[in-house]
Amino acid sequence: MNEPTPVHTTPSNKMIVTMGLVASICGVLIVAAYESTQDAIANNKRIMVERAVFKVLPGAAKVSEYVATPSGIQALTGNVPDGGVKFYAAYDQAGVLKGIAAEAAGKGYADMVRVLYGYDTQCQCIIGIGVVSMRETPGIGDKIITDKEFLKNFDALDVRVNAEMSALANAVKVVKHGTKQNAWEIDAIAGATVTTKAVGRGINESAQKLLPLLVPHVAELKP
Repeated sequence: MNEPTPVHTTPSNKMIVTMGLVASICGVLIVAAYESTQDAIANNKRIMVERAVFKVLPGAAKVSEYVATPSGIQALTGNVPDGGVKFYAAYDQAGVLKGIAAEAAGKGYADMVRVLYGYDTQCQCIIGIGVVSMRETPGIGDKIITDKEFLKNFDALDVRVNAEMSALANAVKVVKHGTKQNAWEIDAIAGATVTTKAVGRGINESAQKLLPLLVPHVAELKP
């Protein structure tokens, strides 16, 4: 009777098996770590969004996510549908609507400049902005955060929609420093025109998409 030929495992084979086992374990650990941190990441993002909304809409105490679509507005429970625009509705402690917040973005000198703006439904105007992210030149581009005169542009920036509810009555426009004459114009910062125009362009594009969809349905927003 012939005896079975023994199978010899070479050192290289052992190394391959070990490496494969280690890779599998690492993969499992990475997936587990990723899944275990998703709730914390989502919660931190929610807190950051709330703080940003509270900054541009003073007096707000609660934030709800919505999406405006050609067929109306609805609470956002998943992905933003095609043709929809995401926005935040902010309420005070009594559940009274304080305003709307939305994100705007425009190409600056170094990268995209992203801001969050607060919209007052009563005056149909923007009443504050906050920077979400930017990489503009320190001491120049970042003046959009520190320049008090520039920030006054957003005390009551006119973004009323036209009678047809199809667009803004007047496009938001950045003008040369010191030449602002209309409530829908933004007085540029001398020496930071590119960054200023990025903010103005981003707000105009965002408002042109959102407000014609939102304004006809504002009364539907409830806590």
